[in-house]
Amino acid sequence: IEFVERVSEEILKRLLDDLLSDGVITLSETEGILQKNQTREDKVRTTIDAVMKKGKEACRLMIKRLHHRDPTLSNQLGLSSLSPVKGEIHSSLKLQSDPR
Repeated sequence: IEFVERVSEEILKRLLDDLLSDGVITLSETEGILQKNQTREDKVRTTIDAVMKKGKEACRLMIKRLHHRDPTLSNQLGLSSLSPVKGEIHSSLKLQSDPR
């Protein structure tokens, strides 16, 4: 939830560009996230859901890119740019996006 609340629209757009260039998401997925979601929060949640569906390596890349784009936020969220213990990335992103 904290990631959803704290990541800026600018950082989100840069993350989407990074994920596109990494081949994690497609151009149509990127456009869909930006066009179909009205609020920044919904865009972030949809991005997290899309990346999580791609698996642990995609999650690791997103965290690495977030750490590069906004190291302060990444550190405040307790996310490391290094490969964490198996399953940790996936659960970290899931916890950050859980709307409950």
